[in-house]
Amino acid sequence: MSMMSEFKDFAMKGNVVDMAVGIVIGGAFGKIVSSFVADVLMPPIGLLLGNVDFSDLAITLKAASEGGEAVLMNYGAFIQTVVDFVIIAFAIFMVVKAMNSMKKKEAAAPAAPAAPSKEEVLLTEIRDAIRSN
Repeated sequence: MSMMSEFKDFAMKGNVVDMAVGIVIGGAFGKIVSSFVADVLMPPIGLLLGNVDFSDLAITLKAASEGGEAVLMNYGAFIQTVVDFVIIAFAIFMVVKAMNSMKKKEAAAPAAPAAPSKEEVLLTEIRDAIRSN
C-alpha cells in the first residue's frame, strides 16, 4: 500500500475528522475567550486597581535609542494570557464533567430485560398446558 493511500485512509477516519472539527471550534472559542478577557474582564479589573491597562504593563529592559526600539518585558500581556488559559481550562473542565456525568447516568440506568424468544414463549405455553392437565 502506498504512503498516499495510507494517509488517505488515516485522514478519512471519523476520529480524525471529528478531531479537526474540534480544533477549528476550539480555535474560535479561544478567540472568543481572548476577546472576553481583553475587552470585558480586564478593563473593570484595571479600573479597580487604579486605571491600569494590563496590556500596557511592561518592564523596560533597554531604553529606546536612535538606532533601535526599546526592549520591553510585557508582563501585562502575559497576565491576560494566563487569565485566558484559566477561563478556557475551566470551560473544558465543565464540558468534560458534564460528559462524564451523562456517561454515569447511562451506565447506571439498568437495561430493560429482553423479550423472551419465540422458543421460550412456546416452551412456557407447553409447560402451562401440561400443568393444567
